[in-house]
Amino acid sequence: MERLVIATRGSKLALWQSNYIKSILEKRFPQMRVELQIFKTKGDKILDTPLALIGGKGLFTKELEDAMLRGDAHLAVHSLKDVPTELPNGLVLGAITKREDPRDALLSQKYSSIEDLPAEAVVGTTSLRRKMQLLHLRPDLKIKDLRGNVDTRIKKLKDGEFDAIILASAGLKRLGLTEEVNYFTPIEEERMIPAMGQAALGIECVEDEKILEIVKTLNDEKSQIETTVERDFVDVLQGGCQVPIGVKATLMDDGDIVARAVIGLPNGKELLKDKIFGTKENYKELGKTLAESMIEAGAKELLKRAEEMAFK
Repeated sequence: MERLVIATRGSKLALWQSNYIKSILEKRFPQMRVELQIFKTKGDKILDTPLALIGGKGLFTKELEDAMLRGDAHLAVHSLKDVPTELPNGLVLGAITKREDPRDALLSQKYSSIEDLPAEAVVGTTSLRRKMQLLHLRPDLKIKDLRGNVDTRIKKLKDGEFDAIILASAGLKRLGLTEEVNYFTPIEEERMIPAMGQAALGIECVEDEKILEIVKTLNDEKSQIETTVERDFVDVLQGGCQVPIGVKATLMDDGDIVARAVIGLPNGKELLKDKIFGTKENYKELGKTLAESMIEAGAKELLKRAEEMAFK
């Protein structure tokens, strides 16, 4: 193949991710020209409204998918947590890259941890999942919506609009921004369970044999197994960005897997947590089994109430 076009968003993080994949492909296929084509997504255009109110699924992927389906691009590099579990006909998730640090992180100019935050401290996040778990740990906190790219969010923190903000560790590490604030504190997964696929890149591409052959060279088996469990869990629950769901699977060196999940109300007053153990051999059943267990414990009803609360 002579020319490969990657559809990408124009944010600094999206461009870093796409250029990262571009550089790998150029090294592996030196005869192939790899180009980036920038598109603006709905999630990039609407910056004054919480994500839950404008629909979670496909906010950062639809325009890139349309470009691939039109034939204007061959693949797109996404933060996997933004990729819906159902893809349009003609497109597939061709590879999942090695994960960065999957944890959320607390950023602050004054406070080094969630415990150090004073009563009624203002914390910025747009994520219902983060809001739910934060308020469960610290119901006295004031949660304020935070939109914009990573630089904009950090600037708002430095300008004193927030006492702390919560962002994904992975994006900050990829952009080299962990030293931009006085305190960068990753939060243990057991305390704040990440979003499905957090810290992995999902390579979505057209369903074409030649393209898939190229894209599959980017796949990381460990990451693919972990995120399959997580995406299967969310798929059974039919939950997206508009409901608070956290799920993280971890594949150990010995082949054992542990998957933790949490759902609940955005105000943190009701949480349902569960975990499941399995092995590499049965990973394709784990996410569904964990979801069904939580559905039996009332997950569907709780998520319905969470969605109603988010849209008020």
